[in-house]
Amino acid sequence: MEGTTAYIGIGSNVGDKLFNCRYSVGRINRLRGCHVTACSTIFKTEPEGVSGQDWYANCVAQVTITQRPSQLLKGLMGIESDMGRIRKKRWETRIIDLDILLFGQEIIESDDLTIPHPLLHKRRFVLEPLFQLAPELMHPVLKLTISQLLNKLPKGPSVEPLHTLATKNMLE
Repeated sequence: MEGTTAYIGIGSNVGDKLFNCRYSVGRINRLRGCHVTACSTIFKTEPEGVSGQDWYANCVAQVTITQRPSQLLKGLMGIESDMGRIRKKRWETRIIDLDILLFGQEIIESDDLTIPHPLLHKRRFVLEPLFQLAPELMHPVLKLTISQLLNKLPKGPSVEPLHTLATKNMLE
C-alpha cells in the first residue's frame, strides 16, 4: 500500500518541553504504518488565546502513513495519554499536544476529526515550522500554499527558533 504524506503539529508547555517534543516524534515513528520522514526546527512560541501560561515548544513532523486518518488520530491520542496528558478544558497547559494538520489533500469533517486543522491558517506557531518542511504545499480548502498563508498572517505572538535536530537523532 502506498503511503500518504501527513503533517502533525507537536506542542508542549509543561516540564521538559524539548524532551516532550523529541520523545513524541520517536513515538509517532513507532505507530503502525507510520514513518516520520522529516521534522522542523523546534520553535519557542508564546501562548495564543490564553494568558498566564508558560511558553511552548512547537514543531511539525512530516510522516508517511498507510493508515486512515482516524487510526492516526487514535494513535496520537494514545501517545498523549501515555505521556500523561489529561484533557479537561480547551487550551489548557499540556505536556504534549499532537494535532493532525494535513493528511494528503483530504478534507474531513466529523465529530472527532477535522482535516485540514481548522486553525492551521491562523497560527504562526504552526505555519512557521510547516513552511520549513513544505512551503509550496497547497491547503486543500483555501487553495493557498503554506508560504502564501504565512505571508498573509498579521504580526502576532512571538515564534522563534529554539532547537534544530536532525530527524534521525529525534527518532533514536
